[in-house]
Parts: sequence; structure tokens; C-alpha cells
Amino acid sequence: MKLLVTGSIALVVSVGLAYGGAPEGKALYATKCAACHGANGEGKAAIGKAFGVTMKPLGSKEVQSMSDADLKNVILSGKGKMKPVAGVSAKQAEDIVAYVKTMKE
Repeated sequence: MKLLVTGSIALVVSVGLAYGGAPEGKALYATKCAACHGANGEGKAAIGKAFGVTMKPLGSKEVQSMSDADLKNVILSGKGKMKPVAGVSAKQAEDIVAYVKTMKE
């Protein structure tokens, strides 16, 4: 019984930590990311066309399978034609990643 309780607590804590910062990240996403990536992470076709890229939905398997560290690096350093997101701290980037990880298709 003790093992079951301990395991359950560990599971709840780990799930909580996995999405820790998601509420804060949602607000940051709305102000810093949604203009290009869309309110629901679907990507804006006009932005993709303007930059000559295909924007993958943030809920796609390809994006969701990226590690938190890799997603954070994209936010802070940019990737391809995406420039670093201005005015975002490392902690804020972690919060945005936590929110993006809730966008499963």
C-alpha cells in the first residue's frame, strides 16, 4: 500500500512539473508567439508564405517530440528563418514551452 501511495504521489508531482508554468506560458504565447504561430499553434499561412517556409503546427508530432531544451533554444536563439523571440527570459521561455507541450493534436 505504501508503495502504491508513494508511486501515485510521484506521478502527480512529475505530471505537475511537466506542465509547470503552462498558465504563465499561455499569456506569454499570446503576446509573443501567436502573431506568427496562431492562437492555437496552427501557424499562419500568410506568415509561412511571406518567409517561404512551411509552418508546422505546434501540436504536431514533429514539434511535440522535440525536447523541452530544444524548444527553449528555438525560442531564445531562433531556428531557420525564425529569429529569437525578443524580450523573453530563460524562465519565460520555459513557461512558453510548457504551454506549447499542452497543444497536442
